[in-house]
Amino acid sequence: MQKAIIGAIVGGIIIFLWQFLSWTVLNLHQAANQYTPNQQAIMTALEQNLPEEGGYMIPSLPPEASGEEHQQLMKDADGKPWASIQYHKTLDTDMTMNMIRGLITNIIMVWLLCWILLRMNAPGFGTILTASIFTGLIVFLNAPYTGSIWYDWFDIMAHFYDAMVSWIACGLWLGWWLTRKK
Repeated sequence: MQKAIIGAIVGGIIIFLWQFLSWTVLNLHQAANQYTPNQQAIMTALEQNLPEEGGYMIPSLPPEASGEEHQQLMKDADGKPWASIQYHKTLDTDMTMNMIRGLITNIIMVWLLCWILLRMNAPGFGTILTASIFTGLIVFLNAPYTGSIWYDWFDIMAHFYDAMVSWIACGLWLGWWLTRKK
């Protein structure tokens, strides 16, 4: 149990550090967070036209729209601009709790992988590293890639790098830690 806990804490920190580097120092996600000099006009228009916080797809139809109306919208919108908006009424710039939740989530993910690995009959370094790489692929394919199929994320490759680099680094750590003799 102690091996899994230490492996998870250090592995979670490794993933957390990569995420920090990816979003800040390396700025890999810049393509999905671009600047526009028209931001004040856009924010004013959003404040005036969006009734509440939430995710909005434009163009779209009200929930009670018929199937025929949906088909017509798809026909009319084909080849034209569209937007996906995540609208919030307030911005909380204190990231402390978000970072704590992110680190705890990373530790839990790595602990779950450690739990699986330690149930195997003496997995070697290569098996542990491969399982970590596969975990990174599962993480990427389950959310970022599947979401990008529908909504064309501008930073999809950054999400791929995040999953692969962080889980490879974690796998190198776990491969060493979980196979070393006491």
